[in-house]
Amino acid sequence: MIIGLISDIHANILALEAVLEELKYKGATTIICLGDLVGYGPSPNETVTLIRNEGVMCTLGAADERIAFDFTRDQERRAGVADDILEWTKSVLEPNHIEYLRKLPVQQKLSTPAGRFRFFHGSPETPSVKLDLQKDPITLTRLLERNRCKILACGATHVPYVRKLNAGWVLNPGSVGLALNGEPGADYALLKFSEDRVDITMDKVEYDFAAVAFDIIAWGLPSLVADAVQQGRMPEEVE
Repeated sequence: MIIGLISDIHANILALEAVLEELKYKGATTIICLGDLVGYGPSPNETVTLIRNEGVMCTLGAADERIAFDFTRDQERRAGVADDILEWTKSVLEPNHIEYLRKLPVQQKLSTPAGRFRFFHGSPETPSVKLDLQKDPITLTRLLERNRCKILACGATHVPYVRKLNAGWVLNPGSVGLALNGEPGADYALLKFSEDRVDITMDKVEYDFAAVAFDIIAWGLPSLVADAVQQGRMPEEVE
């Protein structure tokens, strides 16, 4: 059993295509996405279409939630460019894709040879609250116990992270479409199961970030997002 784990695509279709191709090449039989299919990038319809066509198992992301339930209208506007881009996304996203986002679960679980695998975008209760995996081992062990799982994964931070504990594993695969660890590219994690153990590999695949940056500018979206796609960092915090 080989699972490909991705997150935070943010409407970057070229990055998504590249990472899906890489995961299939690496033998992934199941692909899981931890949400944020939309937001920041220039290709929300193409991204959701590909996710649906490929049968990727998804959870609801924070940006997805704000689009699906029109939080950009009902909640107080945030500083930065995020809400402006989400308003644009809402104006171009096809109604059937919005309905698809509405039906995504906040969290999901999967049985594996190494035990239960639980995954979500931000936290088990809500996509918009980011879980901090860089806690002490006791706190993380309690987190695994509370969620009754051996492997726990979340996204939202756009920075890859993995940690092995006596009680199991916690990980964040980073971001496919808007990596913020100082190196551009599409982040992913590969989980290989054999009997009752799992080997987790974190990696990044290249794609044509210049073409994505061009499309961002062409659609009139903020240039700082185009810079972030090409540089792997952003001067403002993302949600």
